[in-house]
Amino acid sequence: MSRLTQITDENASPKAAELFGAIKSKIGMVPNLYRVLGNEPSVLAATLGFGDALGQGTLDAATREAIALAVAGANTCDYCASAHTAISKGLKVDDAEISSRLNGKSADAKVQAILTFAVAVVEKRGFVSDEDLAAARNAGLTEGEIIETVGNVVANILTNYVNHIAQTDIDFPVVRTQNA
Repeated sequence: MSRLTQITDENASPKAAELFGAIKSKIGMVPNLYRVLGNEPSVLAATLGFGDALGQGTLDAATREAIALAVAGANTCDYCASAHTAISKGLKVDDAEISSRLNGKSADAKVQAILTFAVAVVEKRGFVSDEDLAAARNAGLTEGEIIETVGNVVANILTNYVNHIAQTDIDFPVVRTQNA
């Protein structure tokens, strides 16, 4: 059971209700993470806005989901592992690749470079080494892609940490990071 309230439609503030309506119209449901964030609609709005803005970047949806999986794995966030596994399956990513991404790995060389850098950002709390940065560049990542990777990492750390604190009830097929 979640340690923070998962706001229901009936108990939502007017702003949270408005955001819930937008989420439902986009994906057909309001995931429990967003219901927890609905306790403070400004944080929910910021989270949604950050995600929408990142969706305008150069990294495609499957790559953004790969980052989300790698960050969930690095931070042992079962809620995000479950949600982003379901999203990745919807993007036609196969099960073996999803499992690899949860462990910061990919069969695709460019995605691997992005995930290696993303996991370094998480594990080193942003204090990546010159070698980490050189490896990303040598793998062909542009400075824009490096910044975009950091943006995606940060967006996912926010949701990972909220889920750790709330112990959000998982409303997707459950994926455990301990066994990824």
